[in-house]
Amino acid sequence: MPQTAVARGRREKRKLEIRTRIEEAAYDLFQRQGIDDTSIEQICVEADVARRTFYGHYPNKHTLLAGLGISRLYDQSEPMLRQLMANHAGTRARLEAMIDYIESNFAGMNDIDRQLILIAPSAFAEDRERQREIGSGALDSFTRLIAAGVGLGDVNTRFSPQILAAMVVGTLNMLTISWAMDSQFPVIAKLEEARALFEELICRDSL
Repeated sequence: MPQTAVARGRREKRKLEIRTRIEEAAYDLFQRQGIDDTSIEQICVEADVARRTFYGHYPNKHTLLAGLGISRLYDQSEPMLRQLMANHAGTRARLEAMIDYIESNFAGMNDIDRQLILIAPSAFAEDRERQREIGSGALDSFTRLIAAGVGLGDVNTRFSPQILAAMVVGTLNMLTISWAMDSQFPVIAKLEEARALFEELICRDSL
């Protein structure tokens, strides 16, 4: 591998490590003292980074908030689906485990998470490339899960994997935003409805 590629890879890894450290420090502070009462200076101290390093990753606090919201919304979907594919043999079991995982995540979320999720869309409101990256990433992951089920023979082939994946992603996004906007929204009950919907539309018994 050329030295320039190695150096670039190291720089990207270092950049990701610092970004993760900043986001984890900020999230920790937000949970302890609230978003409004947490300053960039405090985040820098907690993350052990210079202010110029912070601004090299985030132009302002709002962008950091939006980035955290995106992490809460999307960054866990690909690792989750890889784990489901590895640990469960059939599509029905994978979908069941997916809903269990999502319900468990919601059970651990609070008002800070709500605020971050609501801020998230503003992070890429004018960034069409980022919108496409996030949207296609989630859709591609669920499409792979359903397409694998077609290969197993336990998925309804009346609809394409792409359409079924879009239904899953759209439903989960809608439930998440509804929960973020309304603390009284019965998200667990609605996820149970989604569980039944996904199984009815996607799954069929293996022959």
